[in-house]
Amino acid sequence: MEDGLRVGEVIESCTTDFAAQCYELYQLPPLGSLVKAHWDSAAILYGVVYKAATAGIEPGRRPIARGQDEPNEDEVYRSNPQLLKLLRSEFSVLVIGYLEEGRIRQYLPPKPARIHGFVHLCTAAEVKQFSQSLDFLNFLLKSRLDIGVEELTAATLRQMGKVYGVEKHAFLVSAGKELATLLSADYNQLKTILKGLKNDAIA
Repeated sequence: MEDGLRVGEVIESCTTDFAAQCYELYQLPPLGSLVKAHWDSAAILYGVVYKAATAGIEPGRRPIARGQDEPNEDEVYRSNPQLLKLLRSEFSVLVIGYLEEGRIRQYLPPKPARIHGFVHLCTAAEVKQFSQSLDFLNFLLKSRLDIGVEELTAATLRQMGKVYGVEKHAFLVSAGKELATLLSADYNQLKTILKGLKNDAIA
């Protein structure tokens, strides 16, 4: 299967989620992006980016301000080239399914992603294939994460909608109906997610 852009490498992993480090500073995938990694050469894990951060590479040691005498932010890095070695960009991924023996399953895989495994953005074709089923929405809504699940769910659907072109509106309407069923007892949560999709659904 064709790979999308490689965006990082797995540095921490468990069955439910994994963390990855970018090769270049600030080259982070957008919130809600569908990405993939492997637990072996034949099995693919799918997940959505739910958190991203850039920080010092040494735990507990925060970067210090360096740009007081610089005209712009780019000059800070040109004047301090060592910063590229002292900082790192990482992102966290919630696993929401996997592909094994040609079949996509939208539940947790039997094994976690491999450490030092490569993380790729899913291609448009892979996003469409994965989102043919909306079972993953129930998974997202029940997640316990640092970010509100409403924000993550809306971001994920916005990112997925981008690959549908002229069919984006139909995809988002279908997702909205599924959410309405899942959140029939929580109107406020449903309203928050739909508000995050409103402009995309109209576009």
